[in-house]
Amino acid sequence: MISELGSLAWLSVVVAFGAIVPVVPTGAAVSGAGALAFHTNPLLLVLVVAFGAAGAYAGDLVMYAMCRAGGEKLARRLRWLRDEEHLATVKENLKKRQVPVLLVSRLIPGGRVPVLLAAAFLGLPWHTFVIANLPACLLWSTVYAGVGVAGGSIFPEPWQGVVAAVLLILVVTQTISLIQKRRARSASSSSS
Repeated sequence: MISELGSLAWLSVVVAFGAIVPVVPTGAAVSGAGALAFHTNPLLLVLVVAFGAAGAYAGDLVMYAMCRAGGEKLARRLRWLRDEEHLATVKENLKKRQVPVLLVSRLIPGGRVPVLLAAAFLGLPWHTFVIANLPACLLWSTVYAGVGVAGGSIFPEPWQGVVAAVLLILVVTQTISLIQKRRARSASSSSS
């Protein structure tokens, strides 16, 4: 049990780091851990969800603090702020429905950073963000651990389930990213 807790602590660290540096495939990490837990000890799934959510939450708090402290200047320097129109839409949605927007942004690949930027630019109070982001991180971790369980239940060997879960997450994430890029290109070419 001690080695599992150490592994879960590392999962939390990886997810927190990935929330701050958005190139780490955090969803794949949680899915892989979920697939492994499914094969080794299904009761560990609850801890996978908890540690994954804790890492995501900690990373989001750091990222939100960076967005609030650095603001628009930091966003432009790190090239997080590419589409002013999209950010304006996110700001408007965030003004109307703070909690649902935070929930959905955590589940859409590439959706979290623009929402965090919009929340920071709008001056969303810390206490609102802290409370609203908690269920978002928990839902995110549950969904990705569920993907891992699905992958783990299909294959007889734990490593196969982990590989399947990680590949599935990477394929879905890349597909969504390509669709978003195509939409952005067609929107920019039609407005020109």
